Amino acid sequence: MTLREFYVERRRAEVPVFLRVLRSLPADQISYKPHDRSPSAEQLTWTLTSELKACLDVVTQNRAEWNTQPPPPLNEMLELFERWSNELTDLVSKMDEASWNRVAQFYYGGRLVSEQPVGQFLWFILFDAIHHRGQLSAYLRPMGGTVPAIYGPSADSRSA
Repeated sequence: MTLREFYVERRRAEVPVFLRVLRSLPADQISYKPHDRSPSAEQLTWTLTSELKACLDVVTQNRAEWNTQPPPPLNEMLELFERWSNELTDLVSKMDEASWNRVAQFYYGGRLVSEQPVGQFLWFILFDAIHHRGQLSAYLRPMGGTVPAIYGPSADSRSA
C-alpha cells in the first residue's frame, strides 16, 4: 500500500467521525469558547471546512491560498464539510503517484509560506484537522451537547 492509498483509507475512516462530532454541536451554542484566547466552536468548524477547500485547491491547482472569511451558518458549513470531504477523497483516490509527489505552493496573505509535496501537505492538514476535532469534542459537554464515539465509545455514547 502506498502512502497515497493509506491516506485515502484514513480519510474514509476519519470523515464519518468528523461528521459525528460536527453534527453533535448544539447550533444555539456555536459561539461557545472555553477561554478568551480560545477559538469558538464556530471558528473551529469553519477552520476544518476551510482546510478542506485548501486541500482541494492543492490537489486540483497545485496551490492554495488561505483566506480569512466570515463563517456561513452552521448547516452550510456542515454541508460544505461533507461535500468537500467526499470530493477530496475521490480526487486523491484517482491521483497517480507523480501528482501525489509534485510540489505545491501554499499562500497566506498573498505571501508564499510553504512549498511541499501535495501528499505531505494533505497529511499535515489531516493531522491538524484531527487536532481541531479534539478541541471541538472537548467543547461539546460544556456547550450542552453529547460527545459521540470517536476512536471508541465515549461516556455519552455508552449511555445512549
